[in-house]
Amino acid sequence: MTSPGNAVAYQEVEVRPRVGGVIEEVLYTPDEVLEVGDPLFRIDDSSYVAAEAAARADVATAEANLILAQASSDRAEKLVGRGYTEAEVESARATLAEAKATVDSTKAALEYAQTELSWTTIKSPIAGRADVSTVSVGDLVTAGQSDALTTIVQSDPIYVDMVEASARILSVRKAITEGTITQNDTLQASLTLENDDVYHGTGQLFTAGNSASTTTGTVTIRFRFDNPDHVIIPGMFVRGQVTIGTMQAFLVPQRAATRSNSGKLTAYVVGDDGKAQQITLEDDGSYDNSWIVRTGLNEGDQLIVDGLSSVKPGQDVKPVAATIDDDGIARDADTAAAED
Repeated sequence: MTSPGNAVAYQEVEVRPRVGGVIEEVLYTPDEVLEVGDPLFRIDDSSYVAAEAAARADVATAEANLILAQASSDRAEKLVGRGYTEAEVESARATLAEAKATVDSTKAALEYAQTELSWTTIKSPIAGRADVSTVSVGDLVTAGQSDALTTIVQSDPIYVDMVEASARILSVRKAITEGTITQNDTLQASLTLENDDVYHGTGQLFTAGNSASTTTGTVTIRFRFDNPDHVIIPGMFVRGQVTIGTMQAFLVPQRAATRSNSGKLTAYVVGDDGKAQQITLEDDGSYDNSWIVRTGLNEGDQLIVDGLSSVKPGQDVKPVAATIDDDGIARDADTAAAED
């Protein structure tokens, strides 16, 4: 089964700052392979260093106050009824609880200040290759801005989304159910690129698609391909050949058959009386340069593959064995064998 498709990045991330400031340094080279955590940009961190120091001081103050509150509470608990009233003990307990809460609050503030400080170095969230930076040293950026600083794309592995008519999928499923097609254990696919080069790699089925388009009546089937040399580029259009299974059929060269305006596929064979006979074929799509024909032909039939424009039903013909080369040209079988 041959289907059109297009390549989709395995992962694609638009990088934006999580804190604001002035860009001090661009730390990567465009199109070089990045690993997770590799630095991309550095933002001026002076204000965030100061905020982290202030938060650290707040923690130290809160911890010192906690020590005093703990001592006061312990003393009140021991001397309750002997110089300390119950109300004073409760007040000491409340002061201790407040001191503990203050310590927790200042520690949380310190952790956030440290996190914001770490965000001043923007790092790659995925492995992949980054586009050219959209900012330069000295540019002011803001947290969560709409404009991305760069885009990182991971294209190894890569997804290929193939589009197939839902009616054809139903036909294939029916053929599998009826036993006409023996389905393979796993679905695999190969690719032909935009320049007609065959991509040397086999894709594995990732998802068969869960819905059909209400406008086009097609289903998108996604395959995953290894792409170590980045030959397949996200967005590229390809043709996918999906091997679903095996079936008993004839491969009829496309040059040996014609399709009428009604959609019927016809061809000519040589009858027992030596005359040309037109036959109607039923096909199940194509394979390479041939139609897959299940009915209309019988084993031993002599199919006319050349000169169809001058052949008429009932015309006397003298068949000569022929072969068709990779370019689709019919050649005398004896001549071809001698040249080989």
